[in-house]
Amino acid sequence: MKDLLIFIAQGLVDEPGSVTVDVDEPNEMGVTVYHLHVAPDDMGRVIGKQGRIAKAIRTVLRASANRSNMKVAVEID
Repeated sequence: MKDLLIFIAQGLVDEPGSVTVDVDEPNEMGVTVYHLHVAPDDMGRVIGKQGRIAKAIRTVLRASANRSNMKVAVEID
């Protein structure tokens, strides 16, 4: 999952070397939170107009996690 998120984010940004992902342990609800960090100049590219790209990233990761019976959330920091 982490590799998928990094792959997607690096394809969107101008500085792919600055993309990092931190993973939290699953909480009491069983949700694993992924924290995506990008360069400040690339934040708009990852979020997109009205959050459309961010929503698409979250949808892809949830679909991938669903195949593994996992619950995930993506935070863009």
